[in-house]
Amino acid sequence: MSGKQRTLFQTWGPRPQSVRGRHSEPVAGKGGQCFAGPPRLSAPPAFQVEQEEDDDDLLLVAVYEAEKTLAPTGYQVSEKQAEVFSGEGASQAVSETLPGFDLAAGRVWIYPTNVPIRDYQFNIVHTALLQNTLVCLPTGLGKTFIAAVVMYNFYRWYPSGKIVFMAPTKPLVAQQIEACYNVMGIPQEHMAEMTGTTQAINRREIWQNRKVFFLTPQVMVNDLTRGACPASQIKCLVIDEAHKALGNHAYCQVVRELSNYTNQFRILALSATPGSDAKAVQQVISNLLIAQIELRSEDSPDIQPYSHERQLEKFVVPLGDELVAIQKAYIQVLEAVAGRLIRNKLLSSKDIPNLTKYQIVLARDQFRKNPPTNIKGCEQGILEGDYALCISLFHGYELLLQMGSRSLYVFLRTIMDGTKGAARARGELSRNHDFMNLYQQLESMFAGSRVSEANGSLLFNTILGPGPQPPFIYSHPKLKKLEEVVLQHFKSWKRSEGEGASEKGPVDTRVMIFSSFRDSVQEIAEMLNQHLPVVKVMTFVGHSSTGNGVRGFTQKEQLEVMKRFRDGGYNTLVSTCVGEEGLDIGEVDLIVCFDAQKSPIRLVQRMGRTGRKRQGRIVVILTAGREERTYNQSQSIKRSIHKAILGNSMLHFSPHSPRMVPEGLHPAVHKMYITQASYETKDNARQSSVHRKSALFNGTNPLNQSHPLINQQLLRLVAWSLSGDACRCQDVWKKLIMLLINKAWSDSTHKI
Repeated sequence: MSGKQRTLFQTWGPRPQSVRGRHSEPVAGKGGQCFAGPPRLSAPPAFQVEQEEDDDDLLLVAVYEAEKTLAPTGYQVSEKQAEVFSGEGASQAVSETLPGFDLAAGRVWIYPTNVPIRDYQFNIVHTALLQNTLVCLPTGLGKTFIAAVVMYNFYRWYPSGKIVFMAPTKPLVAQQIEACYNVMGIPQEHMAEMTGTTQAINRREIWQNRKVFFLTPQVMVNDLTRGACPASQIKCLVIDEAHKALGNHAYCQVVRELSNYTNQFRILALSATPGSDAKAVQQVISNLLIAQIELRSEDSPDIQPYSHERQLEKFVVPLGDELVAIQKAYIQVLEAVAGRLIRNKLLSSKDIPNLTKYQIVLARDQFRKNPPTNIKGCEQGILEGDYALCISLFHGYELLLQMGSRSLYVFLRTIMDGTKGAARARGELSRNHDFMNLYQQLESMFAGSRVSEANGSLLFNTILGPGPQPPFIYSHPKLKKLEEVVLQHFKSWKRSEGEGASEKGPVDTRVMIFSSFRDSVQEIAEMLNQHLPVVKVMTFVGHSSTGNGVRGFTQKEQLEVMKRFRDGGYNTLVSTCVGEEGLDIGEVDLIVCFDAQKSPIRLVQRMGRTGRKRQGRIVVILTAGREERTYNQSQSIKRSIHKAILGNSMLHFSPHSPRMVPEGLHPAVHKMYITQASYETKDNARQSSVHRKSALFNGTNPLNQSHPLINQQLLRLVAWSLSGDACRCQDVWKKLIMLLINKAWSDSTHKI
C-alpha cells in the first residue's frame, strides 16, 4: 500500500488521477532559522519519519479510524488497542494528563502532498506541533498553509476538541476559512465562520456543534466573557497578523482569558514581521506565550527557490518652490499658535519646523505629569488647549510634506467648516491673519476641483462624468513622479508582451499604489483616471467613514473590489493600509509606496504584495528631508529586529509551552495526497439547499416515477439518515448515502 493510502476525506471527492508516492523527509533546519528561549518543559523526542515496514501499523490505524466512524459516540479505545498504538500504560497517562487525546490518531501526523513539498514549510509545521511558535515568513510564502496543516493534525488528535483561527478583520476571516479548506479539506460542516454580524444566541449553538472556528478576536473575547465559548475544549489557537498582539489588544485578552481555564492548548502565531522594534517583538512573545520563533527573510537560503526577485527602487523628490512657499507660511502659523507654549518654555521655537505630532503628544503628557509651579489652574487649561491645537496643526504639516497642498486643504477645511466640531480651534485660527491668508490661497486653488464634493463612497466615483473636466492640479511633485512610474510600467509591459505571452495568451499586469490617507487615495485615482483606457483605476479603503462625508467600504464592497482587480476588470488599485495585511489581492507586478512610515511592518507587508509568482518591482517615492529620514530609520529598525532575534540575547521566551502529545508517544509523519471537494460559499450553499429541498418534496420528483423497489430502498435510507441511529454515526456515512441518492437521482430516467 506504499504511497497509496487514502484518507476518509478522499472518498468524498473525485479520485485523483495519480496518487503520489512517499517523499523523503526534508533535512530539518536546512537554511532555516529557528530560535528558542531558555529551557522549557521537555518536548517529546523528534517525530520520526515513517519507514516502509510501518505500513501495516498505518493500515491498522486507518482501519481503527474507520471502525470508530461506525461506532456510537461514546465508543472508547480498549486497553489492548491502546497498547498496540502507543505502548503499555499510555492510556492511563492520557486520561490523566491529556483528556480528549485520540491514541490511535496520535500514532501519526499527516502532511499533504497535493501541493509540492517545501522544506521550510515542513520544518516549521514540525516545530509548531511541538511548541508555541511565532512564524515570521514574507508574504506569499505559505503561512496559511502551515496553519492549515497544524490545525488539521490537532483536529485529528483531539476529536472532541475545538480549533480556533483568529484574524483581525471580517474579510480576512472569510478568506482564511476557504484557504484552509483548500489545503486539508476539513469538512465544511465541521467549520464555522463567526464575526460581529453573527448573533450571540446563534454563536452559542455554533460553539457546541462545530469543531473548527474562524473568527475575529473581538467575537472570541465576547464569547469567552459570556461563557458561550467552551474554553477548556480549545486545543489549538492560530493568531493571524500576530504583530498586533500589543498592550490590551483583543488577541492578548483571548490568550489571558483562555489561560484562566486551561494551559493545555497550542498557540501558533503568524506574521510577515514580528514587530516594529525589539520592544514590540518582546511584547508579542510575552503576550502570546511564545516559546520559539521560526524566522525567514528574503535572504534565507531555504525560501529562495520559492520566491522571485523583487527589485526595490527609491525616488527622492524635492519639495518644489510652490510647496516651499506654503511650508514657510504654515510654519509662521505654527509658531504663532505655539507662542504661549514657547514663552512658558514648554516648546522650543528652534524645534518648530522639525517637531512631529507624536513629540508634541509626549510633551503634553510630560506637562500633565509635572506642570510648572508658576502655572495656575486656569492658565493650565489654556495651555492644554494650545497643545491640542498644535497637535492638529502638526498633523496638517505632515500632510503638506508627504501628500501635498490638496490634502492639507481638505484637513483644514474640516476644522473651519465645523465638521470636526473644534469650536475653540476654529475661533483661534479665524483670528490669525497669517492662517486666513494661507487658507484662502488654498481655497482658491482647489475651489473648482472635485475635492469640494463630499459625495458618498469612494467605490464607484473614480470615473468622472461626461463633459469637460477641470484640469488636474498636481498638489505635490511626488504625484508627477508617480504618474511617470505607472505609465512607464504599462508602456514597458506592452512592449514586452510578446515575451511574456503564454499558451493562453498575453499575461496581464497589475499595479498597486499605497497611501496612508483617503484624501490622497482619491487624488491619486483622479490623476490616473486621466489615462484611460491604459490605466483602469479603482480605490480600496477600510470600513469606517470620514468626517468629510465620504463613507468607507462595506465588507461586500471590499470583496467585490478584490475580485474585480484579480479578474482584470481594473489593472490599478490605489489603497490605504487596509490593502497591506493578508488579503488575497492577486498577483501584482508593481508596488508603489507613496509615503513612508517609521514602522518597518508597513513596508514589509506592502512589499509582500508582489514577487509571488513572477518577478516584481517596488518603488518608494519620498519627499526630500523628513520623509526620507523616516524611511531610512525604518530600514535601520528592521535590521536591528532581525539582529536581536538572530542574537537571541535580548528576547525572553515563555517557559510554559504545553505538552500536547503523551509521554512515550512519538508520532511519525505520514505524507499523503489529500483530496477535497470544491469549497461551497454561503451564497452557493443557500442556493444548493433551496434546490435540493424543492426537488426532494416536489410531486413530480423522478424518484416517485422510477423503479419502485429502488425507490423504496432509497427512501428508507433517507429516513434512516435523519433518524437518531444515523446521528450516532460519523458524517462520512451520511455523505455516502447522499452520494448514492444523487447517483440514483441522475440515473432515474434510465431503464433498469
